[in-house]
Amino acid sequence: MASLNVYLVTYNCAQTPTSPPSFASKLFSALPSRHPPDILILSLQEIAPIAYSFLGGSYLVPYFSRFQYAVELASSNLSNNDGNVKYRNIITRNVGQTAIMVFAWQERAKKIKWLETGGVGVGLHEMGNKGAVGIRLGYSASNYADEEDEEEGEEISLTFLAAHLAPIEDGLQRRNKDWERIVRGLIFTPVMPKAVAAANHASESSDLSIEEDQPLLQGSSAKSISPSSGIYNQTSHIFLGGDLNYRTSDTRPDPRAYHSYPQPTKNSADPKHYSHLFKTDQLTREIKAGRTCHGFREAPIDFPPTYKFSSRQAPFSSEDEVEKWEWARHRWPSWCDRIMFLSSLPHSDQPSSTDTAKLQLHGYTPLPKMDTSDHRPVALSMSVPLRAAPKPSSEGAGVKDVRIQSPFTMDPLWREKRDWARKKEIIVGFVAYVGYTWEGNGVLLATLIGGVGGWLILSSMIST
Repeated sequence: MASLNVYLVTYNCAQTPTSPPSFASKLFSALPSRHPPDILILSLQEIAPIAYSFLGGSYLVPYFSRFQYAVELASSNLSNNDGNVKYRNIITRNVGQTAIMVFAWQERAKKIKWLETGGVGVGLHEMGNKGAVGIRLGYSASNYADEEDEEEGEEISLTFLAAHLAPIEDGLQRRNKDWERIVRGLIFTPVMPKAVAAANHASESSDLSIEEDQPLLQGSSAKSISPSSGIYNQTSHIFLGGDLNYRTSDTRPDPRAYHSYPQPTKNSADPKHYSHLFKTDQLTREIKAGRTCHGFREAPIDFPPTYKFSSRQAPFSSEDEVEKWEWARHRWPSWCDRIMFLSSLPHSDQPSSTDTAKLQLHGYTPLPKMDTSDHRPVALSMSVPLRAAPKPSSEGAGVKDVRIQSPFTMDPLWREKRDWARKKEIIVGFVAYVGYTWEGNGVLLATLIGGVGGWLILSSMIST
């Protein structure tokens, strides 16, 4: 059975422009081979400072364009039969500082038949300093070899979510509440079919960028799942990636805790081996208790914490390159950056498995540490069978299936709340732009000088 190779990366950018050559050199480190994935998803948190993120539009173009260029550079090192690998940025979407970018291998882009988008802020006053944004797409499962076949065949639905939840060790309840608000308020609505077609058949440099100030409901697609559908869906393969911010302690570290932080060692019996710290991982505990990320699964974690590195930590590609991890002393090292999935199909955690009827894991690992962030990016490489996910059965041994009944009901005021939060974001973004950026300071100074000059001229004219 044919499959779709999906590659997801989650990265907290720390509000700093990324270096395209640096990011490109590390982007596909988790691939099992140099064969290009069919779909590439970038889940980005703290994509830019508050001023630019909240204002959106052209203020974010320099930040997104860096990732577009990085993907272009990285794809040049991949290989396929004709040696020409290009990716098309199908859609880019953000809610405040959380963003998602969807790229499709140029050979596969035309198989994307419809798109839906959704987003919700869960930060201060429901603004987007924290929140989630999602893309749901329909992918034609027709034969890859028959590129000219225009007949409608079976489609599979894929849902990709980027999220950023509340911080700090003792913010556990806020994180769980953030997840509830995301489930209630992130509602998918269709993208105009003509816009999807234009993005899929234009040049590889084009993309479908949906601005924050445009209405979420832009049109109706007959093939999309349904207007106003939530995260959970009975027939969609769902992927969640982001800085979920779950920590390894419920309290902040005291000054002496730093000496017990994990350090590079291959001896799992060593008290400083990272596996001992993972035993207190909040996310694992909360999922088992049914308090967050309901129904989602995660591949086994066999890598060290991805956060929080000190500014003293130099970039590194693998644990073998460093003798000491430089952790920030005021935070417990934690696996904040996670990627999970939810599907009605079984999955295999064994990369060597040949069962093509399952979701097949190829890799789940952090990417090399970069010098612009205190997080390490994390990547998931997985194959999805090109078959529609079967609908879950409502019959069973009393086990509640979240795809049939969502853990939380949809907020009927989701659209009004998002619109009102967007207005607040623009106000806060403008204030931050004027007060905390060089460009804004220049505008304010020029306005003051112009105002004073105008007043002096007017006074002179009146006195004469």
